[in-house]
Amino acid sequence: MSRPRKAVAPVDVLGVPIAPATMDEAVDWVDQAIASRERLHVGVVNAAKIVNMRRDPELRRDVFASDVVFADGMSVVWASRVLGGRLPERVAGIDLMHRILERGQTRGYRVYLLGATREVVETSAEKMRASYPGISVVGSQHGYFTDAEEEAVATAIAEAKPDVLFVAITSPRKERFLARWSSRLGVPVCHGVGGSLDVLAGKVERAPEAWQRLGLEWLYRVKQEPRRLWRRYLVTNTIFVGLVARAFVRRLIGRGSSLPA
Repeated sequence: MSRPRKAVAPVDVLGVPIAPATMDEAVDWVDQAIASRERLHVGVVNAAKIVNMRRDPELRRDVFASDVVFADGMSVVWASRVLGGRLPERVAGIDLMHRILERGQTRGYRVYLLGATREVVETSAEKMRASYPGISVVGSQHGYFTDAEEEAVATAIAEAKPDVLFVAITSPRKERFLARWSSRLGVPVCHGVGGSLDVLAGKVERAPEAWQRLGLEWLYRVKQEPRRLWRRYLVTNTIFVGLVARAFVRRLIGRGSSLPA
C-alpha cells in the first residue's frame, strides 16, 4: 500500500495545492478511505479550471474543500515542472474512475452515478454492470435537477449507502453540490468525473492515447464540438500559459535576488 494520503505534501501550482501522486497511489487512497469509512472528496483540476478558479471565488472555495486534488491535465503536470514542483504524472478523472471500478471488482464496491442526461447515466450504469460485474451500481440520478430538488437527491444517495459516488455534473455546479452535501451523504469517496459518463455511454469519443500523452486531449474535444468549445479552450489555455510564464519569471527573479553579491 502507498503511504497515507495525509502524509503527502501537496505541490503548489499557481496557488492550487495538488497531490504529487501516481495513479496507483490514488487508487490505494480510495481503497483505504472505503475500508476505514473515512471521507475522501476527490477533486481534479485542468488548465481551464485553474483559470476559472481565479475568476470565480466560489468555485475556488469549493475545489479547496476537496480532501485531495489531482492533476487532470498534462498541462498542469508540465506547469508544475516548469515551476519547480514536479508532479509525477497525470491522474485523469476518467482514468481514475475506471481504476476505481477495476479495484472494486475484487472489493465489491457499491457505486452511485450522479449527473449527465437520463439516457447517458442509465446507459453508463448498464455498461459498468456489464464491464465490472464485481461491483454493485446501487443507484443513479440524472444531473438536470433543480436547486429545490437537491436535498431529495442527496437523501436518495445517502439511503443507497454507496462506497463511491461518481459525479458527472459540469463545473462549477459539481463542486458546489459536493461542497454543500458531501458531509451529509455518508459516502466515503466522492469523485467528480466531469464528462466521463458521456464517454462511457458512447456519446463522446475520447482522444487517442497519443493525443493524451501530448497534452492535446482538449484539442480532440474541440475537433468534435468546435462551435461550442473552441473559444472556451482558446481563451483559458492562453491565460493559463500566461500565468505560468509570469510565475516562472517571478521564480527566476526571486532566485536571482537570493544569490550572494
